[in-house]
Amino acid sequence: MTAENGVSAPVANPENVTDFPEPARVLLHMPVDVRNMSLLVLATLASLFVLSWAKAVFIPIMLSVLFSYALSPPINWLETRHVPRWLSSALLLLAIVGGIGWSGYSLRLEASQLLAALPEAAQKLGEAMKPSGGKSTSALDTMQKAATQLEKAATDSAASAAASNANRGATRVVVEKAHFNITDYLWTGTMGLAALIGQVMVVLFLTYFLMLSGEAFRRKLVKLTPTLSNKKITLQALNEITEQIQRYLQVQLLTSVVVGVLTGLALLAFGLENAAVWGVAAFVFNFVPYIGSVMTAAGSALVAFLQFGSLNTAMAVGGASLFIHTLVGNLLTPWLTSRASRLSPVAVFMGLLIWGWLWGVWGLLLGVPIFMMAKSVCDRIEDFKPIGEFLGS
Repeated sequence: MTAENGVSAPVANPENVTDFPEPARVLLHMPVDVRNMSLLVLATLASLFVLSWAKAVFIPIMLSVLFSYALSPPINWLETRHVPRWLSSALLLLAIVGGIGWSGYSLRLEASQLLAALPEAAQKLGEAMKPSGGKSTSALDTMQKAATQLEKAATDSAASAAASNANRGATRVVVEKAHFNITDYLWTGTMGLAALIGQVMVVLFLTYFLMLSGEAFRRKLVKLTPTLSNKKITLQALNEITEQIQRYLQVQLLTSVVVGVLTGLALLAFGLENAAVWGVAAFVFNFVPYIGSVMTAAGSALVAFLQFGSLNTAMAVGGASLFIHTLVGNLLTPWLTSRASRLSPVAVFMGLLIWGWLWGVWGLLLGVPIFMMAKSVCDRIEDFKPIGEFLGS
């Protein structure tokens, strides 16, 4: 429809719906170098393979570096009091090893009693999970009957197949399971224990040499940098790594003490025997994220079941221990860790996931310090700053 003045009149919308023009799309043009991206992916996969393949070498080195950072403040303080580093380092390591050995020796009776009571605990647990009155059938009994029927059906099928093969003149081949050989079991356990002792000795000696060297490696790294600006950046990165790792270890020590004290008091309130011992165990296992809390809860629940003979009391004791770990781990630890390390909680969880997959329990222990080192380095290298920004809080 055209008006008299030559201007087109608006056409009425029969559906009474206003048509708005679609906004123009803003496109972000980012050049993607496929060759460099492919090389980066291949280098990442190769690094993961090397880290997993050579974990027997990397884990003792990282543990030694972590222990040297943790023990450097008292060594430096003793050096200001004119105590030689070699003497203070040796005495401190001997004191730590002696304390661990004395603790294990003092708890040997409780450990032997716990192991001796495991068969009785299994019997009591089985009796506690049986249905009362003997009329009703529990889920475990139903699953056991189903498994028995399936096994019987599989046996009958195998027997019928063997009979048909015999009728056709086929030769029946039976694969027998190897008998249990206690000698092989003891030999395997002995070799594993010898390997563990060897790794512990490697960590102790490497930690001693790192503490003995003091600032030697730091001076060498600064000296190897070519320009003065690079020397300043390297020194700043090393100082930040040292400060953040020491703060992280202080946070872990503080939260472990809180968890140990609260766990000991809670188990003492339940009337559990050797509650102080379980408080010490909670203090030690709290250094291992996620797995340590489950180990403490399961162990304390088992001991409570042996002592009280009640499944409900055992679950209450284990739940109290797990609740304390969860409360401290979800409230106090993330707040203190974020202030000490400036790492994002997402990055911390991803670090624990990746390093736990690569190195197991040791990866859970070392994942956060490794990410701290990586962030301090990435923040000072232009090409790696996006990675540092991603890891930051």
